[in-house]
Amino acid sequence: MAGRNSFFGRTQGFLHYHFLWLLAGSYLLAALCPWPGVAIRHTAVLNAGAVGVISLPMVLLAFLLVNAGLAADATDLAGVVRRPLALLAGVAATVAVPLAVVAGLAAGLGWWHDPDEARCLIAGLGVVAAMPVAGSSAAWSQQAGGSTALSLGLVIASTLLSPLTTPFALAAVGPLAVGDGSPSALLGAGTISFLVVGVVLPSALGMTVRRLAGAEAVAGVQPVLKTAGTVVLLVLCYANATASLPGVIADPDWDYMALVVAAAGVLCGSGFAAGWAVARLVGAGGSQQRSLVFGLGMTNNGTGLVLAGAALSGMPAAILPVLTYNLIQHLFAGAVSRKLGKEERGEEPGVPAESLSPNPDQRG
Repeated sequence: MAGRNSFFGRTQGFLHYHFLWLLAGSYLLAALCPWPGVAIRHTAVLNAGAVGVISLPMVLLAFLLVNAGLAADATDLAGVVRRPLALLAGVAATVAVPLAVVAGLAAGLGWWHDPDEARCLIAGLGVVAAMPVAGSSAAWSQQAGGSTALSLGLVIASTLLSPLTTPFALAAVGPLAVGDGSPSALLGAGTISFLVVGVVLPSALGMTVRRLAGAEAVAGVQPVLKTAGTVVLLVLCYANATASLPGVIADPDWDYMALVVAAAGVLCGSGFAAGWAVARLVGAGGSQQRSLVFGLGMTNNGTGLVLAGAALSGMPAAILPVLTYNLIQHLFAGAVSRKLGKEERGEEPGVPAESLSPNPDQRG
C-alpha cells in the first residue's frame, strides 16, 4: 500500500497537482449549495463541559494536526529545539508583520468615503492579525514537502504564546474599533481552551502515536492519511466559505467588498512574503523555508471567526474581512504550493530542486 505507485499514492499525487482548481471548486460549491457546509459548521460533536462544545470543524482540524504530528520526526523536532533560530524568528514575525501591515492600512484609509466601513475593515483585520498560526498551515506545509517539525513548532509556540500576544495585538487595534464589541475583549478562557484542546493536544497525540508505533508503521499508512488529510482540508475550506459567499452573492456591496479583498490580499501576501524574507534572514532553506512561508502566511481563522462572531456581532461589516481572509489565505497557499511544486520539478526558475527535496517520510 505504501509508496507513490499505490492507489492512495496516485490519488494524493492527483489531488496535490490539481489542488488549486479543487479549492476554487469548493468555493463555487459553497456559493451555489451552502446548506451541507452550514450543517458541518453547526454540528456539535461533544459538549465538553468547561471546554465548551466541540464542533465538527474542530474535529476535522484536529485530524489534520494529528496527521501532521504523525509525520513529525522526533529527531527533527529535537533539531528545531537545539537550533531554534528559525522558530523564534518565525514566531516573532507572526506578531510583528501583521500588526505593521494593519497599522499601515489604517493610516492609508483616510481617503475612504465611509469612515465606518474603514474602521470595521481594520477591526476585522486586527482580529486576523491577532490570531496564532493556522493549524492547516501544517497540512499545507506537509503537502508541499516542508519541515513538519518546524510547522508544528510554529503552530504550537504561537498558540502557547497567544495569551500574551493576542491581547497585545488586539489592544493595538482596539482604538480603531467601533460599536459595542471591542477586539481587545475577544480573548477569554474559552479561547485558551479551544487553542489547547483543538491545536496543542492533537499535535502532541500524533507525535506520541508515532513515537509508540514507530516510523515504519506510520510510513505504511501515510499515503492513506495524506489523501484523507487533503480531502478534509477541502471540506473545511468549503464549510468555512459557506459563512460568507452566499450572503455576498445575495446582497453585494461591491465597493466595500473590493476594498476588503484588496486589503486582505495585501495582509495575506505580506505574510507569505515575510516567510521567504525570514527564511533568507536566518539562512533557512529547503523544507524549513517552506514551513516559514506557510506558517507566516496563514492564521488560525477558525478561532478568529468564533471570536469575531461573538465580540463583533454588532458589526457585521467587521466580520466580512475575517471571512474573506480565510478564503484568500487558502488561495494564496494553493498558488504557493503549486509554484513550489513547479520549482521542485524544474519547471520554473528559483530555488534549486535538490535544495527543496522533501523528507521521504513527508512525501509518503
